[in-house]
Amino acid sequence: MRHKDLLCGLVACTLAAGLAGCGTSSPSASVTSNAQSAPVFLTGTDAPLPSVVSFQVTINSVTLSNGGSGGVNILQNAQTVDFARFNGLQTLLDFNSIPAGTYNTVTVSLSNPVISYLNISSTPPAAPTISTLSNVSLMNSSVIVQLPKAFTVTAGNAIGLKMDFNLRQSLLTDSTGQLTGQVNPTIDFTALTPNTPASEIDEMYGTVISVSTAQNSFLIQRGDGRQYTVALNQANSGSGMTPTEWDDNGDENDNSQGANNGQVNLASLVPNQTIVDIAGQFQPNTQTIDATDVAIISQHGFYVGGTVTYVNPTAGAANTFQMYVRSLLPTNTVLKLGQIANVQLTGKEKYYVFRRHSPLLQFLFNSSLLIPGQHVSIGGPASDAQNASSVTTNRVVLQLSGITGTIVAGSMNQSSKSFEMVPDGVAGYLLSNGNPTANPIRVYLTGETEFRDGFSSMDDLAATGNTVVRVVGLVLEDPMTGKPILVGRYMDKTGNTDKGDS
Repeated sequence: MRHKDLLCGLVACTLAAGLAGCGTSSPSASVTSNAQSAPVFLTGTDAPLPSVVSFQVTINSVTLSNGGSGGVNILQNAQTVDFARFNGLQTLLDFNSIPAGTYNTVTVSLSNPVISYLNISSTPPAAPTISTLSNVSLMNSSVIVQLPKAFTVTAGNAIGLKMDFNLRQSLLTDSTGQLTGQVNPTIDFTALTPNTPASEIDEMYGTVISVSTAQNSFLIQRGDGRQYTVALNQANSGSGMTPTEWDDNGDENDNSQGANNGQVNLASLVPNQTIVDIAGQFQPNTQTIDATDVAIISQHGFYVGGTVTYVNPTAGAANTFQMYVRSLLPTNTVLKLGQIANVQLTGKEKYYVFRRHSPLLQFLFNSSLLIPGQHVSIGGPASDAQNASSVTTNRVVLQLSGITGTIVAGSMNQSSKSFEMVPDGVAGYLLSNGNPTANPIRVYLTGETEFRDGFSSMDDLAATGNTVVRVVGLVLEDPMTGKPILVGRYMDKTGNTDKGDS
């Protein structure tokens, strides 16, 4: 098969559901409500800055009201969120119910901001390190946002809010472009319509707790202790749901119980050992997820996810690679969030691509095609991650990335459904060898690419060029040119002048 044909078959999904909780207080008289309740989830996204690898902030409350002094706090507990991990990549943090009603104002209470950034010492980048900015402060700890239209919560329907924390506008810089440490929170909210791509869960990790063959489902527990039922959809079930697909990534000999002779299915899941990454949508008014995809990330109860920051050697099969740790299970291990882990490769680990099921993927993602800027997950026993400078793994899974950038004028190619883009943010900096303007990346669209936020087709992308967009998809190295490419699953419109303003 030709390389271009392989590219056209490689797509994955991203966006989705986020951070939520339930309020225990009753709504004030200013809130139109009734005794019924409905589930609400809150998603988070951001707009990137070139060197900011992490922006953590504690969200103390998110209060919905109808303009009065009272309201409903949809967070059960304060949540510490790293908004720099998003940019189109969102994962559910919580899900609960609030009283049904109509709301038009959101008040967000914030505290404890922390900014971390990459230390890049050369171009092209050598192995970067992480530093934390000192003296970070919030200019406003309470932000009041008027919703563009009323947010109506009705019983029996799962509905969500997208919280857009625009880092580019929020993290202030001086005249030379250096961060000052001041944070002026710039936040927007958008209602998410149920049963649309915007309300999908496209990346949610959890440890399998139990399996129900009779119910064709299993129970997972996330790092925050919350448990969710994952229901599998059958091809001829008549439910109208997309049949669940199992990623072809359980056939390595790292767990005889779960390998199941290479056929990945419900019997492959080992309680308290298997960690999965799932995609799907919530059933109405329940905490059950109808799964469209299930990928086994680990059969030994431990996984790490993050951004590849350096690969050694820089050409040929990698012996090691470094990754900035953005997520992990379990959370009480020696390895911690915010570290750079040095992953040792032995040649025995297996390579997979999330939500892709072709054996030909080994030719597009392997130890020779690891590149800085990719988002990956690794899985194996926790005993192999006792030292951040020497982590080993049984499998490496390529995950979806969200890359924001400016379309290069005149680069549109309708015949190959591709264009060039000057990438932004940390991943963009790493992908372009530290010089995004001189090294734009080529984006390929396929028949599975979905257009959102004002886009309906490739013709809408950049009639005159210089349009800022966000592409969510797979970052690959073109084995013919050695250059990074991005195979788009989603195309998001983010504005023409202010990068990342979504």
